[in-house]
Amino acid sequence: MFHLPKMAAAAVIASALMVSTASAQTVLRSSDTHPDGYPTVEAVKKFGELLSDKTGGRYSVEVFHSAQLGGEADTIEQTQFGVIDLNRISIGAFGTQVPEATVTQLPYIFRSADHFHNVLDGPIGAEILAAFDAVDVVALAFYDGGARSFYNSSKPITAPEDMAGMKFRVMQSDIFVDMVGALGGNATPMPYGEVYSGIQTGVIDGAENNYPSYDTAGHAEVAKFYSLDEHLMVPEVLVVSKVVWDGLSAEDQAAMREAAQESVPHQRELWAAKEVESKAKVEALGATINTVDKQPFIDAMKPVYDKYVTDPKLQDLVARIQATEG
Repeated sequence: MFHLPKMAAAAVIASALMVSTASAQTVLRSSDTHPDGYPTVEAVKKFGELLSDKTGGRYSVEVFHSAQLGGEADTIEQTQFGVIDLNRISIGAFGTQVPEATVTQLPYIFRSADHFHNVLDGPIGAEILAAFDAVDVVALAFYDGGARSFYNSSKPITAPEDMAGMKFRVMQSDIFVDMVGALGGNATPMPYGEVYSGIQTGVIDGAENNYPSYDTAGHAEVAKFYSLDEHLMVPEVLVVSKVVWDGLSAEDQAAMREAAQESVPHQRELWAAKEVESKAKVEALGATINTVDKQPFIDAMKPVYDKYVTDPKLQDLVARIQATEG
């Protein structure tokens, strides 16, 4: 993990920008844990194309997919210090660093994909993006991360009681740990890249994620039971290092924001297609997919809300999200 002083990081970035000005192009490095071809990876590539067009080719983006630059926790810190320019991160990986973003990690806060989009495309979404400034990154746009559900290697989950004593991998997020605990399971935070072997060797019983991740990471090969409780719709967020951002002109900052926002419809289109494709693939692998009555799962989340939504401002934010149509 990098611990580069911010002034030194700023000097590195400023130097890079000056050198690239001489060569007429700055290549921005962007990190993603997902494999090449994944909707978020392709969306950031699209963002790079749009940014290049808007700046007359002065900026381009190189996407380092498949966790080439490290896992999400490591790359967040590298982005904060300007070692990595851009990063596509699940909001869950920020844990509780950004209180407003923490609200989007609450189980069942979003009722549907339409509700999710209506919230994030409006003033509430803009408010949450702006809150990231406090943690040394500038959040540019939200991408879809789909609905996350539990999967495991031993049995279908139809009710919270079925999870008793089972070990599930979660992202390094206190909310996710407490969510699994409220359902009677044991949460095991671990890097995304270790989930396959963790299930295969019995270190964990399963994990929770969306259809495309369940498919592309190969988890359906070792965890055949996928239960559609759809407990989370955690946004993905494209962020740029504040160190890099502060080195841009106002015009280039505007171009970057526009390019990011214009890449969103492309990502959503790819995401919708990928979900259909991945569902077919995991079914072909022999995965057993079952629906659940969500209400008992929703009812079990009261302690999680009571613990994490104590600030009146966050309570108001939750109320405004719940009041949004969709």
